[in-house]
Amino acid sequence: MHIVNIHAAKTHLSRLVDAAAAGEEILIARAGKPIARLVPLQDTPVQPRRRLGVLAGKLTVPPNFDAPLPDDVLDSFEGH
Repeated sequence: MHIVNIHAAKTHLSRLVDAAAAGEEILIARAGKPIARLVPLQDTPVQPRRRLGVLAGKLTVPPNFDAPLPDDVLDSFEGH
């Protein structure tokens, strides 16, 4: 583990990022006091991007979708 002053970290950021990517942990310090840690990313699965319109044309909405519900259905929602 390296401790690097913040000024040196700004100057050598590219080299430090390469070292972190190789598995090394680097502490960045201000006035000798550690304030940040540069570590390699863990291998986390990347979620696929959502595609808009995937179901376009595959679903239909009935014309009465917003009609009031029958009384027996409303009663079951209300616990009657």
